[in-house]
Amino acid sequence: MKQLLTAATLLCTLSVTAQQAKNVGLSAIKIADLQRDLYALADDHFRGREAGTQDELDAAAWLAEQARQIGLQPAGDNGTYFQYFPLIRDRVSSESQIILHHKPLELWKDVIVFEPVHAQVNAPLIFLNGLQDIDTADVKGKAVILRFSPEGITNPMIKSLRRYATLIIRDRVKRLAGKGPAAIVFVSDSTASQDWARSLEYADRGTYHMDGGYFNSIIVKDIPLLWINDPSLITQDSNNQTLVANIVTDHFIYPSVNVVAKQEGSDATLKSEYVLFSGHIDHDGVRHLAPGADSIYNGADDNATVDVALLAAGRAFKKQPGRRSVLFVFHGAEERGLYGSTWFAAHPTVPKAAIVSVLNGDMIGRNNIDSAALLGVNPPHRNSKDLVSVALAANAAGPHFKLDTTWDNPQQIEGWYFRSDHLPYARAGIPSIFFTTLLHPDYHTVRDDASRINYQKLTKMTQWLYLTARTLADQDARPAVDAGFRL
Repeated sequence: MKQLLTAATLLCTLSVTAQQAKNVGLSAIKIADLQRDLYALADDHFRGREAGTQDELDAAAWLAEQARQIGLQPAGDNGTYFQYFPLIRDRVSSESQIILHHKPLELWKDVIVFEPVHAQVNAPLIFLNGLQDIDTADVKGKAVILRFSPEGITNPMIKSLRRYATLIIRDRVKRLAGKGPAAIVFVSDSTASQDWARSLEYADRGTYHMDGGYFNSIIVKDIPLLWINDPSLITQDSNNQTLVANIVTDHFIYPSVNVVAKQEGSDATLKSEYVLFSGHIDHDGVRHLAPGADSIYNGADDNATVDVALLAAGRAFKKQPGRRSVLFVFHGAEERGLYGSTWFAAHPTVPKAAIVSVLNGDMIGRNNIDSAALLGVNPPHRNSKDLVSVALAANAAGPHFKLDTTWDNPQQIEGWYFRSDHLPYARAGIPSIFFTTLLHPDYHTVRDDASRINYQKLTKMTQWLYLTARTLADQDARPAVDAGFRL
């Protein structure tokens, strides 16, 4: 971090310190408000706020009502707090049938269909051993069977169990798709089998995307990708057998929503510019229904902590407006693929050129009370050294977190920088950074509930976000985008 402590940073530090001494807005950030709001938003009442469900819409309505009560102005579409967008979901139908060696396979027990496709297959099997076979075999019109193996994968995220299967599937599809296989069947190795249950859960829910050329997670549109966990289902004479499959896909369009509120600035000129706070509403909904077991993924840290932090920052800016206006955007459908932020970055409700910076938060209430992380600090992820300087100065003047810089490294196996809502804004050329307290064992489990949040730490993180925004809202100059930045 030492290379970032320039003279400009020290000047920002002095500026923020002076502001804090007279900053009446900071006193509006109260631990009791954060705790009350978080227990409400992460309550079972909202059933995990899954994207594209009534539960997400209910949570959005609750956030909009809180913004209204604070006194923030609506800044969504048509004078409302809401910006709706279409979320498209494709899911493999229970009517689908898959038969291997004349034996029917039970969908979601014996076999995963990795991505929804409409497909009818009646093809001979061919078993491939390793990359040499993959690169040289004639697979046209055949159902390819291959085992998961990290051979040939250089991406450092292959070390992450959550990324292992997906990276291998993407690599093998890239190598095979142009050769015309009728289907590709992956068989677990010892590593992939450890992620079978989680992967099954996500595959069963289907894929999500948006029309209009926006990012989607589809690997290949017309080739069935199957995953069998039990190697005993693949016999030694597989090359003399066939795969027969009739895969049917159900297609749905759901509404998802961004909640958008603002506090107008006090300066006659600068109030037409905006500092944008970013967080996401949704989490993972209801899963694993079983008598007596918790099935609701409340998403207290992910990402109710940031939602309530934005409400607290709203109270602070309402009490003491900045010279610039402040925009509060609670995004929908982040967990399904950053769709709410992608939509807003493409369809902002204020002029895109008027957004001077984006302060995004994701998971800010767990782990050691004295540690945090700021992503987008170092190249190649940094897109504004000016913005980074302001955030570092705010930390030095306020909460004094020890910052973990390892998660901003492009070799970090989780690829954390690319997994939250600042990303579409950074790609749109807007100065953007990402505040987080990082992963923990309760991530994306039913254990991520309000009782496990460190509210003292959440308060400190909220203060850091606010102090950063305070400087950005009040200083004369807006942060510049680094020359040559590109993701």
